[in-house]
Amino acid sequence: MTEQTTNEHGDPERSDPELSARTDTEHTVDPDHVVGVGPHLEPWPEGDHFDPELLAEGDRRNVVDRYRYWSREAIVADLDRTRSPLHVAIENWEHDFNIGTVVRNANAFNTAGVHIVGKRRWNRRGAMVTDRYHHVHHHPTVDEFVAWADEQSLPVIGIDNLPGSVALEHTALPEACVMVFGQEGPGLSEAVRERAQLVCSIAQFGSTRSINAGVASGIAMHAWVTQHRLDHISPEPTTG
Repeated sequence: MTEQTTNEHGDPERSDPELSARTDTEHTVDPDHVVGVGPHLEPWPEGDHFDPELLAEGDRRNVVDRYRYWSREAIVADLDRTRSPLHVAIENWEHDFNIGTVVRNANAFNTAGVHIVGKRRWNRRGAMVTDRYHHVHHHPTVDEFVAWADEQSLPVIGIDNLPGSVALEHTALPEACVMVFGQEGPGLSEAVRERAQLVCSIAQFGSTRSINAGVASGIAMHAWVTQHRLDHISPEPTTG
């Protein structure tokens, strides 16, 4: 069973780092380097996707320019039209601080969903409010998570440097799948290892035994992108 994460009152959970998505950066950023845009000059643009309050007060949110002044609901609806068939999951047995980064990466790559396996509560600071634009689901146990994946016909792909794992760099990844990342320290749980159709490792060349789950998730998701979304990437230099 999968469920949207909610707080103790049953309401959708909001992110801790942004008490106000519209004004927080005004108090924490150098005035010469303010994020976002100020109030929109009149006449205002027309369209149901625009948020009148943002048009009047300015938009300081961490969103790409094409979504300036859009309401959150309109942004989510637009992202839903182009989400990839890739899902990502992370185990949460010890309140891992990497989960926020995984969620932020999932937003950047516009995955179909993020799945928290284990404890419901997770540290949202690293997500930088990107969870508000994504679909975050909770599975209390590995069994329930795997049952959901089976129902969706999604192969479970573990990401961890374990004995017997195959090199991510040389592995053909399924287009529709769910990548699973373990906790900082113990890595993938035994329960996930037993149920994963495949476990991929990330090549390393230094002295450290591992990289954290936040970094690993970005590498793994980008590896998926290079296999399945190259037609969406322009070879031309970006213009800002």
